[in-house]
Amino acid sequence: MTDQHNDTRKTEETRAFLFLTVFLAPILSVALVGGYGLLVWLAQSI
Repeated sequence: MTDQHNDTRKTEETRAFLFLTVFLAPILSVALVGGYGLLVWLAQSI
């Protein structure tokens, strides 16, 4: 019973890690850099 639970947990952790590294980190990076660029661009246009 515990072996099956550990396998399930390991699978969930692997999926969560892949989601974070493949989707969330790049999206957050692009959003932060793009937001900063927009802020600088708007500040220069004033």
